Amino acid sequence: MTHRILAAVLASAVALPAYAALQPGATAPDFSAQASLAGKPFAYSLKDALKKGPVVVYFYPSAFTSGCNAQAHAFAVNQDKFAAAGATIIGVSLDNISRLNDFSKDPEYCGGKIPVASDESGAIAKSYDLKVAAAHEGAKDSRGIEIGHGFAERTTFIVSPGGSIVATVGGVAPAANVDAALDAVRAMKKGK
Repeated sequence: MTHRILAAVLASAVALPAYAALQPGATAPDFSAQASLAGKPFAYSLKDALKKGPVVVYFYPSAFTSGCNAQAHAFAVNQDKFAAAGATIIGVSLDNISRLNDFSKDPEYCGGKIPVASDESGAIAKSYDLKVAAAHEGAKDSRGIEIGHGFAERTTFIVSPGGSIVATVGGVAPAANVDAALDAVRAMKKGK
């Protein structure tokens, strides 16, 4: 893949994050986690997913909150475009697996099309150098249910099959985050 193509896409589509998230060229930390797809829990492994092609690892603050709902929905409706570019998607948050089972099957959000993984301790997010904020007492989700967990920064990493980060998308609105991630995986495919 030519780095010039990817650099041009990212320069035009992505504002560089103002925080210390891992940047392109860094090795993506490997992780395994309990995840859910269409309401069914399973064991997710980044290492195994990378054997199939690039992976879009997107961190989001919490299931069933406005921005995260919009981002999950945008990833779900564009899942076939990511697949056509050879990429798979995994969402990661500090939600427990029970909340993620509900979120992953909800037709308004993940719609059974994209998996989401539980990082209850925030260890995965921290390994990607993301800020993890403490739980906000009394914070409720869009269903009126208390959230009760911390929040990772909304940041998306595009990881090459070799395990290196080729793009970091942060500091943009949820829909722009998805669009920039799709542009990056398409640029990777063209650069092959």
